[in-house]
Amino acid sequence: MTDDDDADRDESELLAGIRSICLGFPEATERLSHGTPTFFVRGKTFVYAWLDGHHDNAFPHLWCAAAPGVQDALVTSEPSRFFRPPYVGHRGWIGMRLDGSVDWDEIAEVGEDAYRAVAPKRLVAGLDGAEPAP
Repeated sequence: MTDDDDADRDESELLAGIRSICLGFPEATERLSHGTPTFFVRGKTFVYAWLDGHHDNAFPHLWCAAAPGVQDALVTSEPSRFFRPPYVGHRGWIGMRLDGSVDWDEIAEVGEDAYRAVAPKRLVAGLDGAEPAP
């Protein structure tokens, strides 16, 4: 087995885990966007999975939608794990490194927060177990 085989296996395992989390949200879908697996809810992007890296960030990572203030809090508290991604960082999105040890609970939490940041209120209410308003 070569290093490339290990990288391919790691990448496919990462994608399988990310897919399981992101597609578990109501009405979430996946398709390629900008050449990478991307997750949507009703046409709005909530997570990009850059498993081969992206431009200057040659490590596997996610770009995730985030509520106002979250980017600053995460990047300030854990700059080795979180960063301001190009293109979408100015809108408050967060970048999350996936190299090293992967914390699936953390990825699930960040993924859910990303979904909540863009999903319609009715879908978020359903996620919370509340009865959506008519």
